[in-house]
Amino acid sequence: MKKEFVVKSIDSAPDGAPYVVVSLSSIKDLKESTQNPQSPFGTPKVMGFSNMNDMMKDLNKMMSGMGGGMGMQGVTQLKLEMHEYKEMSLSVGDKVFLEMTKAESLGV
Repeated sequence: MKKEFVVKSIDSAPDGAPYVVVSLSSIKDLKESTQNPQSPFGTPKVMGFSNMNDMMKDLNKMMSGMGGGMGMQGVTQLKLEMHEYKEMSLSVGDKVFLEMTKAESLGV
């Protein structure tokens, strides 16, 4: 299986190790997002309240509901060692292909 992606971001390792995290988005996802741009915070919601207690309850519900939407959706991330990253000379916006094959297992 071979899939086409676009490099969305390149970040250094969070722990300072000698590798980078490359985030990829599929071409299909990018085309859909340009046709239907969405806020990274999800769809806007208006909540009415009549007193301070209701406001706090609704605010807690809203904040807990946002937790799932705050991550990057539809993004594939790869961890590359520095020499692999430099060898490929990747940059944001580059088109890349990811090929996956299943290893043949013989016997048990």
